Formats: sequence, structure tokens, C-alpha cells
Amino acid sequence: MFAGSYEHTVDAKGRLAIPARFRPDLADGLVLCKGFEKCVRVFGPAEWQRVSAQMIALPDNLANARRLRRAVFGSAFPSELDGHGRVVLPGPLREYAGINDSVMVIGAGNYFEIWDSRLWMAENALIDEDPGRIAESIELPR
Repeated sequence: MFAGSYEHTVDAKGRLAIPARFRPDLADGLVLCKGFEKCVRVFGPAEWQRVSAQMIALPDNLANARRLRRAVFGSAFPSELDGHGRVVLPGPLREYAGINDSVMVIGAGNYFEIWDSRLWMAENALIDEDPGRIAESIELPR
């Protein structure tokens, strides 16, 4: 499980050190892709397989299903950690998420997100505004 918030820096080569407690779940690789907000989502292999299966199961006859598949698979970059526990953030994903140097790595349970620090501050302010209202607005699966 990916949990916690970590402040990190992206170096001049686009490399990001992944938090040490996340690394064991990424020993067999990882997949980076666009998040639904302006961030990068990172999946371990097993979770990526589960998400991929959900995307593939979407009906081909629905335009938004095709668009979602394109958004997810078209922005996916399989990768591995280097010997120092770093991953290279691909240029298109850094550009999409507005990432320059200072980032926040945010655990989200079965995946984690990489946010530009300034964008994360804005997103986190929305979350902190009224977390109870956010929780009440979500219908939980039965």
C-alpha cells in the first residue's frame, strides 16, 4: 500500500528518487501515466495489470470509453527503478503535470501520484476545505 506524502526534487536529467518505503512494491518495474488531475500516476506491475484489464473491458462502442483508453494507454510509460531507487519522469508526463523541480509524492493506496509542489498545494487546499463533504458525495461500492 502506498501511503504518506513526501517532498522530493527532480534532477536536471528528469530523475526522481522514489520514497524508500515504496521501492519494494516496484522491484519488478512500474508504469507511469497521466493522472486525471494534472499529476503523474505510478502503478506497480500487479496494479497496472488490474487497471489495464478494467480499461480493456470497457465497451468499444462508447466514445468516452475509447477516449479514456487512449488517455491511459497513450500516456503510459513502463519503467524501472535505477540502482539508487530513482525513476526517469518522461518529458511528456513532466510537461503535462507542470513538473519542473520540486514535487510531492502522494500515496493513494494501490498507486501513488507525483505532483508539482505548487499544484499539489492548490489541490490539497481543496481537500482540506471540507473533507467531510467530499466523503459524503462519494457513493461507496456495495
